[in-house]
Amino acid sequence: MQFAKKILFFFAFFLYLYSSELFLSISSNPSRINPILATDSASSEIADWIFNGLFKYDKNGKIIPDLAKSYKFLNKTTLIINLKQNVKWSDGVRFSAKDVVFTYNTIMSKNIFTPLKSSFRMVKSVKALNDYTLKIVYKKPYFKALHIWMVGILPKHLLKKEKNLMTSKFNKAPIGTNYFKLKQFKTSSDIILVRNDLYFGKKPHIKKIVYKFIPDSNTAFNSLKQKKLDVGGLTPLQVDRQIDKKFKNEFNIFEKPSFSYTYLGFNLTLKKFKNKKIREAINLAINKKELIDILFFSHAKVCEGPFLPGTFAYNPKIKSKYNPKKAKKILASLGYNKNHPFTFTITTNANNKIRVYAAQIIQYQLSKVNIDVKIKVMEWQAFLNTVVFPRKFEAVLLGWGLSLMPDARSIWHSSSFKKGGFNFIGYKNSEVDRLIEESEVSIDLDKIASNYKKIYTLIAKDYPYIFLYIPNSITAVNKDIKNVSSSLIGVMHNFSEWIKP
Repeated sequence: MQFAKKILFFFAFFLYLYSSELFLSISSNPSRINPILATDSASSEIADWIFNGLFKYDKNGKIIPDLAKSYKFLNKTTLIINLKQNVKWSDGVRFSAKDVVFTYNTIMSKNIFTPLKSSFRMVKSVKALNDYTLKIVYKKPYFKALHIWMVGILPKHLLKKEKNLMTSKFNKAPIGTNYFKLKQFKTSSDIILVRNDLYFGKKPHIKKIVYKFIPDSNTAFNSLKQKKLDVGGLTPLQVDRQIDKKFKNEFNIFEKPSFSYTYLGFNLTLKKFKNKKIREAINLAINKKELIDILFFSHAKVCEGPFLPGTFAYNPKIKSKYNPKKAKKILASLGYNKNHPFTFTITTNANNKIRVYAAQIIQYQLSKVNIDVKIKVMEWQAFLNTVVFPRKFEAVLLGWGLSLMPDARSIWHSSSFKKGGFNFIGYKNSEVDRLIEESEVSIDLDKIASNYKKIYTLIAKDYPYIFLYIPNSITAVNKDIKNVSSSLIGVMHNFSEWIKP
């Protein structure tokens, strides 16, 4: 009996030792902690701890089941999903297929305003065959047939009588199925999450997450240096100039390419940019490595094309070339020289200082090959409303988000060259259009990957943009925390294995 008591004591002590608190920071107030309404980053971050989708990404960016147990396509438009049967909401009610049907109907409701509606536009019907089997029929084959079901699922039993989900109390007191439950949420105050002991998968060792409300980035950095935070983002300047040996002894630093890139985009409806040789010369004359060294202290990656490196759509064979002599030669063959330079104006937004500096460096680099660049800097909303969308520009310096599952239509299909469309540069390539259309009606991931690599290559060789750089995402993690590693999707990929003494 005494021996058994000792075993229980040491087991309890072990749980105490390795079931600790994690301190993070958040700079703004979540608006709605609801996966179908979370349009701001703060809401999305908190919601991700609380809700699960039917599918998720693994550390390599491959889609795998989450609430789903398995799936199969009966044909190109009919998907059967079998759900895990050991899932409960954090209030103890059992999760079922009815929750998924409810979530879909809520997203598509005329009373709900969510950007997710467009993702589900290809769904014809969603039906629960029984408590743990779903039948989803698409209007036609859809390459995002699985990916759209990564959205967090809502609890029908709590929301079926809700008159207005947009203003529901649920958005500030959510119930989910994931690792954590919300314990405390007050505007402009700390947010506390506690472990959901009903979670169906491997439960995390960490029992509590405390998000310190810190609106100022410098204050957050100082809190990190004082070890008041366990995890925090760092800027290249902070990594290179503002952390010391003590910080490096206390924190592991993980770097990976961020999910965004910066580009110089041309107005292809203008006569001066219709000749691809002009765009090629500009590309050859821009030293992207120099840009990265100056702007990011080398904590960035040269961007070669429109899709995220390391994903199925990326073509590693495409490499940027810096060759100002060749650029000068091309321009000379088109009649441009020191006495008759090629001229254009780059417009960018004032609130992004990095872009303004990038424009100035590009201006200097292009002057060496007889290109005279003027720079116009504007306030963000004025820039969008009077320059970008009305297409009243010669060239713009802007950024765009990258995704593990890219959808090329919105930027690169000629049909998106319309009022309010994101193809505001006027890019048209019939082969790119064909490959996009072919991919959209396929469920063959190998075929989609092959097509997207071709799209990547065609766009890169057309020079509609000069793809410039992908900044690194830099994360510092307290060295006391064990089992932390980086991945394509970030350091949190194996959070359930983290141990903080």
